[in-house]
Amino acid sequence: MSQLNYKESTVARARRIVIKVGSAVLSDVDGLRVDVIEQLAAQIESAVRAGQEIVIVTSGAVAAGRARLSKLHGATIAARQAAAATGQIDLMSAWASAFGAHDRSVAQILLTHQDLAERRRRQNANQTIAELLGAGVIPIVNENDTVAVEEIRLGDNDVLSSLVASLVQAQLLIILSDVDGVLTGNPRERSDARLIPVISDPEAEMRGLVAENAGPLGSGGMATKLKAARQATRAGIAVIIARGREAGIVTAALDPARNAGTLIVPAGVRLKSRKHWIAFALRPAGSLAVDKGAADALCNRGRSLLPSGVREVRGDFGGGDCVSLLDPDGVEFGRGLVNYPASDVMKVAGRRSTEIPTLLGYKVADEIIHRDNFVLMKEIA
Repeated sequence: MSQLNYKESTVARARRIVIKVGSAVLSDVDGLRVDVIEQLAAQIESAVRAGQEIVIVTSGAVAAGRARLSKLHGATIAARQAAAATGQIDLMSAWASAFGAHDRSVAQILLTHQDLAERRRRQNANQTIAELLGAGVIPIVNENDTVAVEEIRLGDNDVLSSLVASLVQAQLLIILSDVDGVLTGNPRERSDARLIPVISDPEAEMRGLVAENAGPLGSGGMATKLKAARQATRAGIAVIIARGREAGIVTAALDPARNAGTLIVPAGVRLKSRKHWIAFALRPAGSLAVDKGAADALCNRGRSLLPSGVREVRGDFGGGDCVSLLDPDGVEFGRGLVNYPASDVMKVAGRRSTEIPTLLGYKVADEIIHRDNFVLMKEIA
């Protein structure tokens, strides 16, 4: 089926949309491209006037800061934080000015991974964004690079955009980059690389695609965009990856009658919000190695993890933390919220549930991980 047919059935019905704009789109070696921001703002304003709610996830603060202050070209974490702190002012000023020309207000929202992982902070962020959208304000989200050391080292705004899309229950995520979309190979290395207009089965068709490395202005290449797309589609969110500086790209992406970049169709089986949060927003605090019977019960029979199936405990996690589940070959196949801290799981590992009160002196539950708090990440062969 063509991209246009899929867009008619998915994109055309999208009312809440997250648009992620990468550093390579908004910046060059001389700093921010204000003209690009103005063009994007004009297209987004048209969509908002047509009744769509749009949240922007923007990169560009570090690139803008480095362009302003020549002494911030170091590669240290402190230098990146200083560049982000300086550049964030210019970045938000540019967005505010661009939308101000259309009498549209914007709001800055700086998030860290912890804001999306902790339930109360996640809920507060969601309520704030909903309130802003209801007031006709454009929420502009960025990672809080000035304080989030770990996020600067490991995070990127592609994945942030997928988490924000899930948070606000968007129907569409548009990732604007410096490439035309998902290609069959690295265009810098293969002259025959071609655009893939539609990916209808994200789990199958996105395996093995060659991904380009991050450019000099960005932190994530196509690999992170594909990761973000997988996460979003598992939440039932359609994804479009397209070239951000292409004239009228946002308008084209939202038009069911026009092709734009690569459209990635939502997964057939949608994860519930809670399980999507466990799978992608949380970071495992440890891991549990389980035997073959327990892995089969979790993967194929919808069962919970009992103490008898646990073979090894790794890490120092607490009750309620997220942990990885490892099969007998040491491969992660799932994640879940554990009912007991690591020290107590060690005491009951390999034993029956009926022995928990005797071994621990208390009992929270029969299960180490209840099936409602378990997410299957990988099928067991």
